[in-house]
Amino acid sequence: MNQNQLYNLQLGINGFGRLLTIVGFALLLSAIGLGWLVKSFLFVLALLIVAPIVGIFVFQWWVRKNIVQAECPVCGAELTGFNQAQVQCSNCGEPLQAEKGKFKRMTPSGTIDVEAVEVAAQVLDD
Repeated sequence: MNQNQLYNLQLGINGFGRLLTIVGFALLLSAIGLGWLVKSFLFVLALLIVAPIVGIFVFQWWVRKNIVQAECPVCGAELTGFNQAQVQCSNCGEPLQAEKGKFKRMTPSGTIDVEAVEVAAQVLDD
């Protein structure tokens, strides 16, 4: 088996053919011009520089819009979660739903969730 077979396959264009290919490519570039090549290189370079910067600002805006930091309505522990996502309280284990910047208890259908309000007792004199 010839070990140089792959090498011969890759360099199949011999001396004169290789020279004609280089001359033809040079003539094509001179006819079309190199301006497009330089402009596209500068465009790709600018895109590689600007895209990460814009991406960082877009990601920060998205995080500020979609992250909810509030207290658990059951135990008062500080929680963090995504907006419109289900979260389980790490302190009391209560399943919660993040909505409109705060957490709400998830109740099974048919259950009425009542919030208790503390009222100060007054003594009535007769």
